[in-house]
Amino acid sequence: MKNKVQAFFLVMGGLVIAAGVVYGQLKKGYYSPAELGSLRQPAPVELLSDSSYQAAAYPVPVVDLTPGDGRQEVQIYCNTCHSPRYITMQPPLPAATWEAEVNKMNKTFGAGIPEDSTRKIILYLEAHYTVENRKQ
Repeated sequence: MKNKVQAFFLVMGGLVIAAGVVYGQLKKGYYSPAELGSLRQPAPVELLSDSSYQAAAYPVPVVDLTPGDGRQEVQIYCNTCHSPRYITMQPPLPAATWEAEVNKMNKTFGAGIPEDSTRKIILYLEAHYTVENRKQ
């Protein structure tokens, strides 16, 4: 009997809290009673037939990767998930870290980079973005 009374008060308390939340939303003006349960959507944009509409190309910032063997593979495969800026904004990393990162992208995140390209990418990053040889 005690458990039933506790369950009853628990359910009633939940209903009171839910009603208070709905009432608070109504008082703040977020909803009107007629709109409860409906979604608000903006009115569709009306396009005029005598107007000229254009869309410009999306601006893509140019990131200059250091020239070298493997740069093309980096641009092809690494650009699939992130921009090359992600490479250039990293602090100079040890060669082992670059190798671990490329392997993580390939094996853990499923980048699907072929083995020969994976090796070229690792060698490129080790040749240009490590502590010993970072040009920046």
